[in-house]
Amino acid sequence: MFDIIIIGGGPAGLTASIYALRAKKKVLLIEGNSIGGQIASSPRVDNFPGFKSISGAELGERLFDQATELGIEFEFANVIAVSQNNNSNIIQTDNGVFESKAIIVATGAKHRHLGVENEEKLIGNGVGYCVVCDGEFYSGKDVAVVGGGNSALQSAIYLSNICKSVTILQNLDFLTGEESLIDEVASKDNVSSRLGVVVSKLIGEEALQQVEISDKNNAREIINVDGLFVSIGQVPQNEIFRNLVELDDRGYIIASENCVTSNESIFVAGDCRTKNIRQVTTAVADGTVASIAACSYIDNKK
Repeated sequence: MFDIIIIGGGPAGLTASIYALRAKKKVLLIEGNSIGGQIASSPRVDNFPGFKSISGAELGERLFDQATELGIEFEFANVIAVSQNNNSNIIQTDNGVFESKAIIVATGAKHRHLGVENEEKLIGNGVGYCVVCDGEFYSGKDVAVVGGGNSALQSAIYLSNICKSVTILQNLDFLTGEESLIDEVASKDNVSSRLGVVVSKLIGEEALQQVEISDKNNAREIINVDGLFVSIGQVPQNEIFRNLVELDDRGYIIASENCVTSNESIFVAGDCRTKNIRQVTTAVADGTVASIAACSYIDNKK
């Protein structure tokens, strides 16, 4: 029996583990993919206090190292189902069943797909979602980035140092990222923006060769690219908790700033909860709040 099981190894989950371990709780962290969560794929984090600039991967590693030094128990596994029995939570994974007094959900969100023809077939063959993972494959080539927010602009900046050209494809008539990032993009000679367009089709058999874009008047145009990186937001990973906690209409776990859910023994932290701002700093803050709340819950049950 663990005091707290944390599901998700991103900044929210790792921060939660650090606080729970310092409170002398027995903690298990379960992660199904890689340490660091979505931030691990970010080439550069410029707005995390204490660092002028740090890669997302390094930030995740530092958080994990800190939790490891405090004695966290860790399990690489995918959570299949979550249920409750009397005063305990039962977490079923593809690598065993675990039990806890409280759960902190820090599952984050996954990359949103375009949903156009050939997208799934061409993933890894011209279509990608992580420039840190796949950007080097397009060294000296022409690529496009879909999206106009911070993540898309950071991806475009990163790729501009590797690729021959980078074209930003944004469905709005303006970029929505931070002004400093927009200015940096504008300073890059090999980066251009196409605004007010959507990707309507991906063309290629074995690998991506062309992208069809459409404007508001449905005028279509074919552009030649070797690679396309999609950065249009995320989808929360909360479906397995649907019968235990209240979700909103988009699938986010409903919780206020106290990170308490509709279930007294389940707490939530990070991008998977309802909130206005989703940044690594707010995820870390959530991890702190959720962990303290979970520890208080356990202490009051004694």
